[in-house]
Amino acid sequence: MGCKQAVICYNGLTMTRYITSTPGIIGGKPAIAGTRIPISRIIYLLSQGYTVDTIQDDYPWVKKEVLKGVIDEIVQLINASPDVTKVSQVQTPA
Repeated sequence: MGCKQAVICYNGLTMTRYITSTPGIIGGKPAIAGTRIPISRIIYLLSQGYTVDTIQDDYPWVKKEVLKGVIDEIVQLINASPDVTKVSQVQTPA
């Protein structure tokens, strides 16, 4: 599998407007564009119950719109991956 578009790729995943991967910056790991904040950190914070507001409290120089864009792109990247059950940003109680 590989990227076929004229965009940055990381392990076959297409990097997007808010998520980039640059060799030499945090080891080329996906990060919020223009920062050294790894996407894995954002995913971890979300898994710990952080909201966009609380993440923005930790990173006040990153606009809420950017954080929301990052989350949207994470969902899009996951949904575009083969053999992955589609996810949604909206979670409903069981």
